[in-house]
Amino acid sequence: MKNMFALLCALAVTYSASAQNQLTKKEQKEGWHLLFDGKTTTGWHSYLKPTASPAWKVEGGVLQLDPKAPDQGDLVTDKEYENYELSVEWKISPEGNSGIIFGVHEDASLNQTYLSGIEMQVLDNEKAEDNKKANHLAGSLYDMKAPSSSVAKPAGEWNVAKISKKDGHLIFWLNGTEIINVQMGSPEWNELLNNSKFKTWANFAKYPKGKIALQDHGHVVAFKNIKIKEL
Repeated sequence: MKNMFALLCALAVTYSASAQNQLTKKEQKEGWHLLFDGKTTTGWHSYLKPTASPAWKVEGGVLQLDPKAPDQGDLVTDKEYENYELSVEWKISPEGNSGIIFGVHEDASLNQTYLSGIEMQVLDNEKAEDNKKANHLAGSLYDMKAPSSSVAKPAGEWNVAKISKKDGHLIFWLNGTEIINVQMGSPEWNELLNNSKFKTWANFAKYPKGKIALQDHGHVVAFKNIKIKEL
């Protein structure tokens, strides 16, 4: 009986992993595409490098950063995107910090993705060192606008994030709740920018079309069900 129970548990885990990272027929008709196949890092590479670093591992249908592995760095999409809806599930480790960065202009003169890209924060709100400011908490438009609701789940639990970017109109959702809504270039945006550390950054948020990055911030972080619909 014990062997049968172990076999059933193994099958359940296998089924659970295989059920992830897939599109429903409805999503396919709506124009969604997977950015992560659940098995490989195909479609991604480490920033300013030709392939994905071994620090980014795929296990059990999950894309996870091993901060102790060599050759660290953010992971970015091979393709650039301009107007889209992006959906991704993330899970952060205790005290962990990461981010989903978009509008990234990959250029050797810019040695980090955040020098050009805009970030939706990924954070353990309870124990991370960077939890002192509201506009640094999970789901925030990082260092610019705080999430309107505190809906992030604790470290170790999966969160569902969604980003909509249409002609500079940004909307963030976390776990089904809209938490950020702002128009780039508007008076509100300019005020947020002028009150942020990005105020004097020449390339920040300057590229309407860019790559999407998963940030390596030195902590274990995991992603799955990464999908996009271009608008």
